[in-house]
Amino acid sequence: MQANMVTAINNALELGMRSDENIVLLGEDIGKDGGVFRVTEGLLDKFGEQRVMDTPLAESGILGASVGMALAGLHPVPEIQFAGFMFLGFGQLVNHAARYRSRTRSSFPVPMVVRTPVSGGIRTLEHHSESPEAYYSHMGGLIVVEPSTPYDAKGLMLRAMKMNDPVVFLEPTKLYRLFKQDIPEDAYEVEIGKADITRKGEALTVISYGTMMPIVKDVVAKKGVDAEIIDLRTINPLDEKTILESAKKTGRVVIVHEASLSFGVGAEVAARIAEKAIFELDAPIVRVASPSLPYPFPGYEKYYLPNAMKISQAIDRVMEA
Repeated sequence: MQANMVTAINNALELGMRSDENIVLLGEDIGKDGGVFRVTEGLLDKFGEQRVMDTPLAESGILGASVGMALAGLHPVPEIQFAGFMFLGFGQLVNHAARYRSRTRSSFPVPMVVRTPVSGGIRTLEHHSESPEAYYSHMGGLIVVEPSTPYDAKGLMLRAMKMNDPVVFLEPTKLYRLFKQDIPEDAYEVEIGKADITRKGEALTVISYGTMMPIVKDVVAKKGVDAEIIDLRTINPLDEKTILESAKKTGRVVIVHEASLSFGVGAEVAARIAEKAIFELDAPIVRVASPSLPYPFPGYEKYYLPNAMKISQAIDRVMEA
């Protein structure tokens, strides 16, 4: 089937709900309206109000109720309309969802998948353009996933809905309808915690994820550089093995992400390479990211976000070192 990311996730949710009656969806306007981006469109008619529930506009309530549902034996999949609004339920995620298994010595796991659109590039206001993956990856007990293709989005979602731990499932807004891809109609899973080497290369490793992946692929193709491209797919836990093997092979590394540079995912990836592969490197690691500033108004977005020129310049700098 041909699917964009929206239809791929919708298909995954339907397949998951058909295979497991404990899976329930909840969130603002996800029922009749199908969510702000129509990711849950049609699921209310197929599964009814007991399993596809519209909620009040209260993110803390949505996440708190989801934790309670998970502890009671259900497998909730709450939707938060935009990642910036999820901070209102931050306490529910980090104080309860992330800690309950540890707190109860594994007597009470919290199986839930928190879905939310992330990142910018579509000229929305700041709370609609957040890239919060580093916040949630810092917390032990939370799994953090961010696909960049429809195929991975469906497979990762199907896998996430079978896990016994809380998963923060970040969906890049810009990629929702950017392109379509052939994906299987039947259920399949993409392994969580496993990065994807989307292009083999010998001269350079470019590591990225989410909204930056299409730009990275385009830059590498146009420059003709023999680069290996890694799509992390899972932010936490990181696929350290794949990262280190590639860095040792090529000796040069560029890391690209949309989130702010300071204390970001790129810093963690760079630190692990520096700790465990520093003597195999032929040049300093270079990171390309947004400045460590609040997300700007739409008119300044193109100056704030990483772009093809910045990525190309970073590649040149590493290759010339």
